[in-house]
Amino acid sequence: MAGLIIHEWIERHGGSENVVDAMAAAYPDADIHCLWSNAPDRFPGHTVSESWIARTPLRKSKAVALPFMPATWARTDVSAADFVLISSHAFAHHAGGRQEADGPQRFVYVHTPARYLWAPELDVRGGNLAARALAPALRRVDRKRARDGATFAANSDYIRQRMERSWGVEAEVIHPPVRVEYLQSVPSWADRLSAEDAYLFSTLPSDYVLGASRFVDYKRLDVAIRAGELAGLPVVLAGAGPQHAELQALADAATVPVIIMTRPSDELLFALYQAASLLVFAAIEDFGIMPVEAMALGTPALVLSEGGASESVLAIEGGVVVDALDDATLREAVERALLVDMAPAQERVNALFGSAAFATKLTGWVGHSAHSDGTDRTLAS
Repeated sequence: MAGLIIHEWIERHGGSENVVDAMAAAYPDADIHCLWSNAPDRFPGHTVSESWIARTPLRKSKAVALPFMPATWARTDVSAADFVLISSHAFAHHAGGRQEADGPQRFVYVHTPARYLWAPELDVRGGNLAARALAPALRRVDRKRARDGATFAANSDYIRQRMERSWGVEAEVIHPPVRVEYLQSVPSWADRLSAEDAYLFSTLPSDYVLGASRFVDYKRLDVAIRAGELAGLPVVLAGAGPQHAELQALADAATVPVIIMTRPSDELLFALYQAASLLVFAAIEDFGIMPVEAMALGTPALVLSEGGASESVLAIEGGVVVDALDDATLREAVERALLVDMAPAQERVNALFGSAAFATKLTGWVGHSAHSDGTDRTLAS
């Protein structure tokens, strides 16, 4: 075996799965192991194996399967691999147990320590009765396993700090890959729209504030509406989710036009990014991909200082970061954001957050070559 890539569970869509896509591309000879896979055709050319949980009804409920995950990962045999690259947002970093002197080195890329254990105020799953009952024991095991000798990277400095507080471990920061090259390969996404999407796009105002995400409370799409009202600009909300009715009520009561576009296609979302005057992204995220996508297409982003999204905005100089969301602060921030020159930011975003930049940082961190050829994979230092 060459390298072994490990991920919690594999779905057809997901930000962490996109990172595993990039890992698999960087290490085309690596096998992949997960608890279960709901996308069996996602990694052509790679051998994908599943844990015992995949053969049981537990795979249908992450919450029910959760108590079995730490022990399952700790007992996973990784000894045949040259190196182990782990993508973790729950308990995958437990894989292989304690680092053995003669065993493969383990590199853990952390999207976040499990939020329902370590940041329950940011994850509704941490508030249910079962999670609260299990949390103390799971935190003890999780902290112990994190100190078993693996090498860590975090997807943002925000998560690096959470890892240090939660686990007491140090980590390098490697921001996740964003499809910058693909986004910037099309001069006008409006020209790529289907007839139906083109009609919807044609009905939009020429200037507007954009809010885009799942329609759930913590995404704070209400802030996008308030920003539009303070700036006197129409607002477009793009997404779908359980908060749709509540957002529709806010839209109906707003002092500016608010258009809700439900489940936009990728092409329509990209066209919305490109045409917007400003993206307002008030969620506290571990990293925050949407602001990077918007900035890649020339639209400034307004984000909170808390969370990972502020790191990309500051690095790219592609928007405004705020510490609070009161009306005075928000109004002044919108005014500043609308004046940002996005031409230099668009050039910087690819170099800092594109998929090629991620691959270079990843392989440099892991220190193994991309192909098995019978020779030493460790790169010269």
